[in-house]
Amino acid sequence: MAKAAAETRKAFTPGKLGNLQLRNRIIRAGCFEGMCQEGSCSDRLIEHHTAVARGGAAMTTVAYCSVAQEGRAYGHELWMREEVLSDLKRLTGAIHKEGAAASIQLGHCGYFASKADTGYQPMGASRKFNLFRMSFPKVMTEEDINSVVQQFARSAAMAKEAGFDAIEVHSGHGYLLAQFLSPYTNKRRDMYGGTLENRMRFPASVVKAVRQAVGPGFPVLVKMNLTDGIKGGLEVEDAVVIAKRFEAEGASALVPSCGFTSKTPLMMLRGNVPTMEMVAVQKGLSKKIGLLLFGRFMVQTYEYNDLFLMQDALKVLKAVRIPVVLIGGICSIDNLDTAMQAGFEFVEVGRAIIKDPQIVNKWQRGEALVSDCDHCNRCIPEMDKGGVDCVCNTKGPLITKKKGISAAYRA
Repeated sequence: MAKAAAETRKAFTPGKLGNLQLRNRIIRAGCFEGMCQEGSCSDRLIEHHTAVARGGAAMTTVAYCSVAQEGRAYGHELWMREEVLSDLKRLTGAIHKEGAAASIQLGHCGYFASKADTGYQPMGASRKFNLFRMSFPKVMTEEDINSVVQQFARSAAMAKEAGFDAIEVHSGHGYLLAQFLSPYTNKRRDMYGGTLENRMRFPASVVKAVRQAVGPGFPVLVKMNLTDGIKGGLEVEDAVVIAKRFEAEGASALVPSCGFTSKTPLMMLRGNVPTMEMVAVQKGLSKKIGLLLFGRFMVQTYEYNDLFLMQDALKVLKAVRIPVVLIGGICSIDNLDTAMQAGFEFVEVGRAIIKDPQIVNKWQRGEALVSDCDHCNRCIPEMDKGGVDCVCNTKGPLITKKKGISAAYRA
């Protein structure tokens, strides 16, 4: 019991990430906000992350900022350029004022890109049919690859200029870097395909270029897949090798996740599939009908369990010397206990913070033991309705009293 109490306290003690001192070990995960209409930083995005910072998280992550216009999947995704720096400085300034650090997730969605929103043809590792867009991408040339490496480096430098304290390189969930890592999407026969060593070449070059752009000591996290969850995709044994390579190229920490957006989209979340709500936000009758009829084949149900990625993430933890950030099903004081005892230096929390931006403060003050998020996932379609939000909050949280401590009750 005493050990558990000590480990719980550790979650609320300062932690070092690169040269950055964080006030505790809890980071708001890079969950897409849907608040960047026309690719810009909105006032609502600033308000959202300011509330998270005020709520006690050590660092909040601005999700999915594309390194180029052509790397966006939707028109309401942010993309890095000089014109947005002044608003991003307002964002980081507001977060810092609340005592938290600011991170930004840099990525490129590759063959998930929307030509309608970007004006560019999607490109990818190979000419692999993309169910997400119902199209084939342009196969990237070596010149294209080198260009994207520079886009990542340039975006990282601009993010640092904008006041961000950390960069999270998105190399998971089936986005462009993951498309090169995964044998499911990478069928190339040149030096970027075939063996795992070759498939790592491009993503590793990105991490190295980002490290060089921001300098030594500046925190560079890498979100990566433990598994794609599909036949012929990336598996945990591959992830361990990839993790070591990212460490060698200068990563400060790793965030092992899972899932492939166009094939296993809710593997990374688990819980309910809000099909009807997702149908409602689709644009166009054909998309609504298609999702209604075939949605269960495209968006599968995965049973939710607390800490659902921990056992596989431990394999990465044991293979590297840099911090490994645990993500996936962290919703209670007990979960924080378990993560700290297992050796994870930090955790990333998504839906529990979306449900209640104050949850970290409540955990730390002993006002709550567990989040009342029930993993209904109805926050997902809210992204396309103006911004991510917990629809359950309109009904109010369910609170139960126990021995003088108010504990959020999860349905």
